[in-house]
Amino acid sequence: MNTTRTITFTLNGAPVTTTVGLHQHLVEVLHAQGLTGAREACAQGLCGCCTVLVNGIAVSGCLYLAVFADKADVKTIEYSPEGKLDAVQESFIECGAFQCGYCTPGFVLMVRQLLDEQLDPSDDDIKHYLAGNLCRCATYPEVVKAVKLAAKKRKVAA
Repeated sequence: MNTTRTITFTLNGAPVTTTVGLHQHLVEVLHAQGLTGAREACAQGLCGCCTVLVNGIAVSGCLYLAVFADKADVKTIEYSPEGKLDAVQESFIECGAFQCGYCTPGFVLMVRQLLDEQLDPSDDDIKHYLAGNLCRCATYPEVVKAVKLAAKKRKVAA
């Protein structure tokens, strides 16, 4: 029985072909590609530290089997269009919405998805949407401020 499969996907805008074990999770494959922003913390999909976007949808990289990424568009925190920070990343920095930074990549990717779906979320919308992302440093008030600022920046840019 074959326990590996070769998959091809787009990773942060670049094509990737790699052989993965059928049991491997996406976060493991990303680390093998040198991308360590998505971190496996709880290994249960409960904390949000391993969040990546697959075809624009946030997934827990610690649970998402790598073989499911075949032919997908995968974006990690390392993705930077035109080599610049985007409005969400800038807003997190400006609002101090991180301390140790361990959870920040997951929050940033979830906020990108949130603002793609809803450009003017309320505080309750933000809190509900980000409920699956845990921050041990308790920067939640700053995260909400960062989301509001990022939404404002996106509106101006549109």
